[in-house]
Amino acid sequence: MIRCPDCGYENIDGEEFCQECEQPLSPAAGPRPASRLEQRIARDTIRRLVPREPLLVGPETPVGEVLRRMAARRGGCAVVVAAHEVVGIFTERDALRKLNVRAAELAGRPVAEFMTRPVETLDLDDPIAFAIHKMDVGGYRHVPILREGRIAGIVSVRDVLNYVAAAAGTSRR
Repeated sequence: MIRCPDCGYENIDGEEFCQECEQPLSPAAGPRPASRLEQRIARDTIRRLVPREPLLVGPETPVGEVLRRMAARRGGCAVVVAAHEVVGIFTERDALRKLNVRAAELAGRPVAEFMTRPVETLDLDDPIAFAIHKMDVGGYRHVPILREGRIAGIVSVRDVLNYVAAAAGTSRR
């Protein structure tokens, strides 16, 4: 038997990937967590971040209405959903780059014209390391979280930073 160094699961000899957490079992497969914090980030799932309920809007919702709802919730994004599927995300960055000083003029246009797509999503049971990687590589500050293919929440860079601060034994507020 081969014990997975990431989750401790006992795998059958010869397996290349852990049957529990799907991490590579070969020591040459890549870098291993070097600290307890790195181990937690690789092991703990996105559920630990307690994804918040996202602002959901339809693709036809006027972008001005989306901005008003984002401001009222003091949120940084809206997840655009059609037929229970995530089709886009509209963020503060989209507002600045795509609307900018023309926001009032474009307020009646559908958010679908300004949203970011395709959307990168993750599952509640994915490791926190996946969220950090997606945010870093893609330059995202918000990632929609799915459960069984449906929107279950949203996590932000702030959620990850709060998790890291708590895991490192410091408080971040």
